[in-house]
Amino acid sequence: MFHHVKELQFNARVSNPDPRFARLLLEQFGGANGELKAAMQYFTQAFGCRQAYPETYDLLMDIGTEEFSHLEVVGATIQMLLSGVNGELKNAVESTDLGKILNGGKGAREDYMHEALTNPEFLVLSGGTPTVTNAAGVPWSGTYVEANGELTVDLRSNIAAESRAKIVYEYLMQFTDDPLVKESLGFLMTREIAHMQMFTAALDSIAANFPPGVLQGDPRYTHLYFNMSDGVDVRGRWNQGQGPWNKGEEWVYVSNPHEHVQRTQGLVEQAVEDSSHNLKEISDLDRRMSQARYEEVKKAVPTGRAQWSDYKERARKQG
Repeated sequence: MFHHVKELQFNARVSNPDPRFARLLLEQFGGANGELKAAMQYFTQAFGCRQAYPETYDLLMDIGTEEFSHLEVVGATIQMLLSGVNGELKNAVESTDLGKILNGGKGAREDYMHEALTNPEFLVLSGGTPTVTNAAGVPWSGTYVEANGELTVDLRSNIAAESRAKIVYEYLMQFTDDPLVKESLGFLMTREIAHMQMFTAALDSIAANFPPGVLQGDPRYTHLYFNMSDGVDVRGRWNQGQGPWNKGEEWVYVSNPHEHVQRTQGLVEQAVEDSSHNLKEISDLDRRMSQARYEEVKKAVPTGRAQWSDYKERARKQG
C-alpha cells in the first residue's frame, strides 16, 4: 500500500525555463538508466524475495519506493523547465512564437523547431509535460528491467544500474548552467552512490555469492586466461597470480591458445591446474549447495492456500 506525500523528497528548483534541457532530462525519466527503470526493476526483483529473503525484500521495496520519489523530482524539474510552454500551446487561435520562451528571436525559433523535429512527440503530443520516453523520444520499455530470480545476479545488476545512472547525472550536469537544477541533479547522483553501497553490502551479506547461482563451474576452465591478441603479452591481476574470489586458485596464462587447444584435443583433455578442487569435489559441492538452496527456499515458501499479508499478526506486533 502506498501513500503519496505532496512534498518532494528533495525540493526541486529551477532558475529559468529551459525546454532544451528539459528534453535531455527525459533520459532520467523514461530512459534505459532512468528512475522509472530503477523503480520497476527493484519492485520486480522484490516479489521473489518476499518469503525466502524478507530482509532483502524490504531493501528492494524501500529503494524501489525511493526511486519513485526520484522520478517525481525529475518530473517536477522537467515541468518547471517547460514553464510557459503549456500556456503558449493552449492558444489554439493565435499562432504564438515559442521562440520567445527561449528569450530569442527568429534564430531561437528555428533552433526550437529543429529540437522538435528530433523528438516531435515531446511537445506535439505532451503539450509541455514529461513523457515516458528517453531524450530521443523512444518509449520506455519493460526490456530495461533486469530480474533473474537469483539474488546474487540481481544485486550485481542493481550495482551496475546505479553506476550507469550516476554517470548519466554527471553528464547531464555539464549541459546546464542553472545552479538550482545542478543542485537537484547532484542530490539524485549522490543517492545513486548510496544505493550502490546498499546493494554491495547486501551482496556481501550472502555467504557464498560467487559464482552467481548454485553450480560452481568446471575447475579446468574457471582460471584459464587465453591471450587472444597479437604482440607483447600483457599481464595483470586479471591473468596472473591468485584469482579474486576462489582462494588458492591461480590464473593459468595460455600464451598460444591455438597450440593449447590442439594439444588438449579442444580442451577436452585440459588438466585441473593450480586448483584447490578436483572435479569430484566440485560435483559434491554442487549437490550440497543445490540441496541447501532448495531447502532454504522451500522452508520459507508455504504450499497450498496462501496470502501475502497477515494483518492480524502485524497489528499484534505493533501493539
